[in-house]
Amino acid sequence: MTPANARVPAEDAIVVVHIRDNVFRPASLSIAPDTTVRWVNEGRNRHNVTPNSGHAFGSRDLLPGQSYVHRFVAPGSFAYYCSLHGTPAKGQHAGLDVGQAATEQPASVIGDSDQPAPDIPASGRTIRVPSDAKTIQAAVNRARRGDLVLVSPGVYRETVTVATDGLVIRGLDRERTVLDGEFKRKSGIQVVGANGVVIENLTARNYTLNGFFWNGVLGYRGSYLTAYRNGDYGIYAYASQWGEFDHSYASGSPDAGYYIGQCNPCHAVITDVVAQYNQLGYSGTNSSGDIFIVRSTWTNNRAGIAPNSLSTEQLPPQGRATIAGNRVEANGSKDAPISGDGFDALYGSGIVVVGGVGDLITKNLVIGNPRVGIGIAPNPGILGSVFASSANQIRENRVSGSGLADLGILLPTVDDRNCFADNTFGTTAPAHLEQLEPCSGVGVGDLQEGALSLEQFLEPSNRPPGRDYKTTPVPPKLASMPKADSTRAKPAGAPIKVDLAAITIPS
Repeated sequence: MTPANARVPAEDAIVVVHIRDNVFRPASLSIAPDTTVRWVNEGRNRHNVTPNSGHAFGSRDLLPGQSYVHRFVAPGSFAYYCSLHGTPAKGQHAGLDVGQAATEQPASVIGDSDQPAPDIPASGRTIRVPSDAKTIQAAVNRARRGDLVLVSPGVYRETVTVATDGLVIRGLDRERTVLDGEFKRKSGIQVVGANGVVIENLTARNYTLNGFFWNGVLGYRGSYLTAYRNGDYGIYAYASQWGEFDHSYASGSPDAGYYIGQCNPCHAVITDVVAQYNQLGYSGTNSSGDIFIVRSTWTNNRAGIAPNSLSTEQLPPQGRATIAGNRVEANGSKDAPISGDGFDALYGSGIVVVGGVGDLITKNLVIGNPRVGIGIAPNPGILGSVFASSANQIRENRVSGSGLADLGILLPTVDDRNCFADNTFGTTAPAHLEQLEPCSGVGVGDLQEGALSLEQFLEPSNRPPGRDYKTTPVPPKLASMPKADSTRAKPAGAPIKVDLAAITIPS
């Protein structure tokens, strides 16, 4: 990367723009004519380089590790964005000047400051689809801040992009109001930089990327949503704060059914949801602080719940999440898809913290998982840097029927400050884990006795192949939002407050 306030010489110059998840680095750049720019996708997700106008340059979707090169000959200003994670003005966007003085500006990290929750009033206006606007996108384009977009039953073959604050997009019937990507469109509804947007009582299926996606926002809510057979994530918030997912169902995702990533503090709640037949039921990469995953069901995924730290996204390490009152059962399904990345090492596990710090796992029922019921592990360098797990608490859980161990810790150390207390279980690895790493007092015992080996998880032959996400099971019949036709719209602000003392272990 060139230094700030510098011009790049033309002599065979090649400038690299680093594509990380949600940002281009640098966000603005000055180069001389006849300079080549190389964009490299160093993130975990697919990205592209899309010009704001014209077709002089622009890439296809770039997988992690792929790059795109273009030589800029004539002077001018060129703005661009990633169409998967932004718009020309919001989300993941950047620009460069050729032959003009400019300052190189690093991209800011969204989601790493404690900003207040939005308080957007409902407007009282309603736009109906298809009577007022033929498509959902047409209604969204017409809508103003705080409006309700009310969608009648039907199959809507479109991708919807939302960039207006405070919209509430609601289907009249959850199962019969369907966005269908036909395995050729990228995402169902994507909210880019628009605060307080609510999506409720809809189904998104057959998209090549995501069902429902919020990116770089303050305030979001997804309620009574169904996302299935989507090629990356089901219900997804990134670099966003003050959010809630509730009463929803996600299945058939080769990455995660539910994902909240790159936020600190997140101020987010996932409650009363179901995840089935995903590679991961929940993945929370670098999501830390005031985040709750509670009172939900995670079953028949390849792995259940996996908060984790990665250097390929901003704000590592992950930490200070609360996972409580969940039913986590029979994860290790052969009917779940796989994205092919290193996280399939978690196959057959219920709840595993990977490189997390200060998480609380409590009052969960974890049964019938063929490897580890509840586990703590480092990230040993998968997709980037090594992250240790430390100061995590596993308390008052009921765990049984696990293949390797009900409670386990991979590569424990005497000073990792992880602790286990008051759990009901049959087996642990290492042996006598609650005595080795108690939550009060000094641990006693041998950390190597009955310990797990890293090879047991990393060896691909220990895991069955995944299923094509396009053929994963269809959802069961699911309840619609009560009184969807008459409930007043309410833009998203702070999520519900979780009373941890009132949560009990599921029966």
